[in-house]
Amino acid sequence: MLEAPPALYAAPRRDDSHAAAWILAPLIAGQQFYRLGRWKDGRFQYPRPTTPLQITRTPPARPAAVMLHDVDGTVRTLVLDLDTSKARKTVVDDDARRLGEILHAADLAYVEDESPSGGRHLYVPLQEPLTAAEARQLVEALGRRAVSLDPSPHQNIVHGCIRVPGSAHKAGGHQRLITPHTDAYGILTRRNPTSAVANLRKALAPELHRIEQQRRTQERATAATATVRTIAKGTAAPLAPSAGIERPLRAVARTGLYDTSRYPSDSEARMAVLNHFSACHWTLDQVRAGMTDQFVGLAALYGAKTDRLLPVEWAKAQAFTATTAPAKDPAQRAGKKTAHKYDTSPTSFTGGSPNPAPQPSQHSIHQLVNDLENVLYATLDYRLMERGREGIHLRFLIRAVLAYMRTMETNILDVGCRTFALALGKSHATIARLLPVLEQVSAGILTRIDRARGRNADTYAVQLPENFQQFARDLTWRKGKIHAIRPVFRVLGDVSALAYEAIERGHHSPTTADLARTTGISRRALTDHLAGMEALQMIRRHHGRWELVATTNLAQLADRLGAAEDREAQLTRYRKERAAWHAWLDRHLIPQLNEHELYDAEAEEYWLPPLEDEPEHQRVLWQAA
Repeated sequence: MLEAPPALYAAPRRDDSHAAAWILAPLIAGQQFYRLGRWKDGRFQYPRPTTPLQITRTPPARPAAVMLHDVDGTVRTLVLDLDTSKARKTVVDDDARRLGEILHAADLAYVEDESPSGGRHLYVPLQEPLTAAEARQLVEALGRRAVSLDPSPHQNIVHGCIRVPGSAHKAGGHQRLITPHTDAYGILTRRNPTSAVANLRKALAPELHRIEQQRRTQERATAATATVRTIAKGTAAPLAPSAGIERPLRAVARTGLYDTSRYPSDSEARMAVLNHFSACHWTLDQVRAGMTDQFVGLAALYGAKTDRLLPVEWAKAQAFTATTAPAKDPAQRAGKKTAHKYDTSPTSFTGGSPNPAPQPSQHSIHQLVNDLENVLYATLDYRLMERGREGIHLRFLIRAVLAYMRTMETNILDVGCRTFALALGKSHATIARLLPVLEQVSAGILTRIDRARGRNADTYAVQLPENFQQFARDLTWRKGKIHAIRPVFRVLGDVSALAYEAIERGHHSPTTADLARTTGISRRALTDHLAGMEALQMIRRHHGRWELVATTNLAQLADRLGAAEDREAQLTRYRKERAAWHAWLDRHLIPQLNEHELYDAEAEEYWLPPLEDEPEHQRVLWQAA
């Protein structure tokens, strides 16, 4: 444990509050040295001095920052730097409140100060030092919960530093201590135990899981890039993969900062964000809920005028997007429901009566889905278990088919592979390979009735075969929805999804052995995935049996794990691929005729008169030929 500072720092001068706050500097610093700040290359930096500057009782006259890492790279104080350059002052204050609630919930005491520019610093002292990697991971995880948090002080072991209470500011003034001085001194001397840090890790489990997954993905991409470059050009330095880029208007909604060259004032920026949400088919209630959570920047753009201006501007956004939206199909304008919600053309009938048969009613479709669910869980699932890893993918694909049927109220599926891939979080090439296999093993439930042509996808009919009809009627329908892949399992994987579904649908809380029999997954694989879900507080083990944690919101957990960003990136990629494919079809399938091909000035132009005896005239022409 860190010992109390010597008497030199224990008696601050009562006439200087900045000097009194500066006395806390040695309790925060990882090393008993500081750096002076200065402008360099258009930026205010804290370069390493030639001679180390020892921390003394008197605060420096110039802006000064203390080092966060010890000489061995460990960290004794976590520092959360909330910067107004990353978000508006209102967002910074809201982030400070949110982070304070997280730290209090984990039983972590902290010291807070405020800079003249409106930024905030939260200092979390620790009894046992953390390694630089562990500290960085925790700060980056907290940064997922607070958009204004700058993790850079913990991302550089050599130059990571922070201005402490009492230090001068580059714009004038000093860092002002918000926590009472006596309380701050007690917090920094007693410090937080390791049990509180463990509580923080548990609270940040989704963010830590997301960071670890991204690190592994980057390592695999870097290794693959290095291999390709080595083969192509010999040995070369690997290229780091490019990170995902957030949409500009989403960034405005989160931070409240916008490009003034594009939006002259807050009003234009607000309307741009609302137009974006309206085009994405959001509702006013969803916008209000987002303004209290992840889109606090939009609330900062409104200030105290939210209740008065938001309904008016939302109505304007809806009117604007309605007039600029592409024209709908006649069937959609007439209020008719259609299955063609994606980039597929209307299905053409392939024989039989020229008049199409009447579509099944809404109730008959729901009854058909209920019967197919009974067949799926009672028979088909066990058949697919025998196909190993491929069987797991097929089980979720048939669930996606039934979910689409219930949502669109149709038994004719004419959606593309990319649509199923987006719903399942898989590659469209995988779906294209699995659909014919599913048709073969579904025992007549799924039947292809038309092949893909041009913009049309393969068309499948879903029906209940005769050999299953009596069996389906003998079983009782179950309550609840059937899910393809819930967003949270795009990150956690198919095995976790099967285990969660088995716990959810079980009449009693199952054991691990019960889950192994129900899902067909090996006990070893189940144990790892169950432990991961337990760490995320999705499930818990009670007396050897697994049960769901009802208080965990899977939608919010999916957002914290980054599933929404992953789906948005996949959707954007598929939209570009569809646009490129449609452009290729337009170039190659629609003939591009030149002007001389449309009209030849030298050709004789006349119309033959109608023939009274056309069959006889045709006979004469054939004889002449």
